[in-house]
Amino acid sequence: MAKASKQVASTLLDTHQSEIVQQWMRRLKDDGALQSGRIREGELQTQCSDFLSQLRDALANGSSDVDGREFTGVREMLSGVSASRATQGFSPRETAMFVFSLKPPLFEAFQKHGGADAAAVLDATSSIGMILDRLGLFTTEVYQKAREALIVRQQQEISELSTPVIKLWDGILALPLIGTLDSQRTQVVMENLLESIVAQGATIAIIDITGVPTVDTLTAQHLLKTVAAARLMGADCLISGIRPQIAQTMVHLGVELNVVSKATLADAFALALARQGRAVGKRRSDSAAES
Repeated sequence: MAKASKQVASTLLDTHQSEIVQQWMRRLKDDGALQSGRIREGELQTQCSDFLSQLRDALANGSSDVDGREFTGVREMLSGVSASRATQGFSPRETAMFVFSLKPPLFEAFQKHGGADAAAVLDATSSIGMILDRLGLFTTEVYQKAREALIVRQQQEISELSTPVIKLWDGILALPLIGTLDSQRTQVVMENLLESIVAQGATIAIIDITGVPTVDTLTAQHLLKTVAAARLMGADCLISGIRPQIAQTMVHLGVELNVVSKATLADAFALALARQGRAVGKRRSDSAAES
């Protein structure tokens, strides 16, 4: 940005900031920034004022390179705004419009208060437009990274919640699995099961795969790894919930689990009790007991 145009932009942002913020807020409202209720008007106005202040300081330092040191404060401010919008559920368009909607108020202020040097005003308008374009793309990049991190974190939380280890009886645990088993989830399953075996002093663990849609060679390998790890901790494993379709698929693929399996969790639980010398039976009624 040339020296004359830099002075125009810096001076206008300094002397007419409140006017620009007012026009900027009006455009953001017209675009629906406050309709969802995810952000309050006071918070949005504070973000607008902070951004203009950071932008004014960056331009006053004589730079137009948004990747440079002078724009560090601008980038940090926009990073915070973009990351918060990603977690609040804003769309990429709504996030980028925070920056792009500033262009009309700035251009209008340049034309209105830029002075008699038309060339400097035109140069300032063009330069600030390119700067805002790059900053708008920057917000989109930060938003995308924040969304990806949020999705990964949510997947991890869902994975942990979907692999509970349940105590069925003294020394007997059940691990109901729901969904597809991949390498990452197998690690979570294994860790949860082994920790519970140690904590509960369990000797038998039932892995129920009723909720697993398909069992292929890779899934079988993951199950066998879990079984082997449990055995190293001193617990025998039973597998339950193998449906007829899955059984046919496993036979067709030549998959062998090499572990005792039962059709239902109830059958596996009965076998686990029998191994402990226990059994579950119906309780006799009082009349039958008296006779």
